[in-house]
Amino acid sequence: DLEPGTMDAVRAGPFGQLFRPDNFVFGQSGAGNNWAKGHYTEGAELVDQVLDVVRREAEGCDCLQGFQITHSLGGGTGAGMGTLLISKIREEFPDRMMATFSVMPSPKVSDTVVEPYNATLSVHQLVENSDETFCIDNEALYDICMRTLKLANPSYGDLNHLVSAVMSGVTTCLRFPGQLNSDLRKLAVNMVPFPRLHFFMVGFAPL
Repeated sequence: DLEPGTMDAVRAGPFGQLFRPDNFVFGQSGAGNNWAKGHYTEGAELVDQVLDVVRREAEGCDCLQGFQITHSLGGGTGAGMGTLLISKIREEFPDRMMATFSVMPSPKVSDTVVEPYNATLSVHQLVENSDETFCIDNEALYDICMRTLKLANPSYGDLNHLVSAVMSGVTTCLRFPGQLNSDLRKLAVNMVPFPRLHFFMVGFAPL
């Protein structure tokens, strides 16, 4: 991340011990919801450090299938620096699969004016550099929490719980033995008609 606060929260949380301490990479200034800051200035200064961590983890693999990136498209870091990282990983590992879980912004559930710009700039990058993108709609997450789960004020924890359930579902075939879509590449073969048309709508039932 481009600011230390979120990393501190992860470290202090119940799963903080699961991560290697030197795999946390963060800046100090934040991106201020500015895509260009994440992609060209603040993020560009940090991305080499992040790539070192990615490289180290990749070298520890026996058979690297690909990468899964989770990010939002509405802010500065997830959208700007996230897409920069994807393009850098693409340069370094051109033959590996790149899957992203991308949270799409909505003006109904946010007060950030520049979200549409950040999302538009990011989708352009994803068209070029991602192999499969699972689109997660922020507005739909709120709708599900309010209408189906009857939560008056959904917290980020509630929304993240839905996202994690979806991610668990779509990666089940990668994590357990089976015949269909048993790795990222087979999933792409079955789901992607043309290379640039790789944006998947995720559904989840029952809730």
